[in-house]
Amino acid sequence: MDYETRKSLVPRPERGILRHQPSTYGSSQLGTPLHVYGPQTAVTDILILAAMHGDECDTTVVLSEALRHIPTGCMKNPVVLSVNPDGALRGTRCNARGVDLNRNWPTSNWSAEPVFYRGHGQEHQEIELATGLSPASEPETRSLQALVQKLQPRTVVSLHAPLACVEDPDARPLAQWIAEQVRLPLVPDVGYVTPGSFGTWSVEQGINIITWELPAESLPDLIRSHAPVLRKLITGEYPVEAV
Repeated sequence: MDYETRKSLVPRPERGILRHQPSTYGSSQLGTPLHVYGPQTAVTDILILAAMHGDECDTTVVLSEALRHIPTGCMKNPVVLSVNPDGALRGTRCNARGVDLNRNWPTSNWSAEPVFYRGHGQEHQEIELATGLSPASEPETRSLQALVQKLQPRTVVSLHAPLACVEDPDARPLAQWIAEQVRLPLVPDVGYVTPGSFGTWSVEQGINIITWELPAESLPDLIRSHAPVLRKLITGEYPVEAV
């Protein structure tokens, strides 16, 4: 990091708290406010999301670290630090009603059948979660859907973990740039079907979607390698032609 870049960031002693003031775009099943930080005017270049799965809290920490480096008034693109705060508070992948929010979207391939996942560090994909009583049955889904429709982002970057890749079936320039910056492979898919996912819904809405899967590394390593790139996405320091 050069001197001019360091000079433009929040001084290190002041990075312990989040100074950006959020707006509330909805509430969770248990009434937890859903917060978005940054400008909220259509049309937005990039909307950045973390922790749609509550057991992927490293995505929130890394994104928060990036945001706490940025002075107030210097955000170009909005940020949601936790799509699923109830799940994050409980350490569960699902929300408070046992629904996988990334399978609850009103897509052409939504299914009422339960979904199964492995859990962190496990081999067998046998832990069962619901997809909701109907598409968009969950308040977290409906609230985020309304936010996306309000902001009209050209691209949504959704942070997940721990598959260590950048997913974009169309390999757009922004996805290529992110993958190069963080030295992760750019892949067309994550290798399995995701009915009712936010990514599928975004594609059906004509929104570019990049799924950024953090690797299974320590938080210090993730912050060191990924937070600087997230800062650039938040402040607009990416190639203009990439979006």
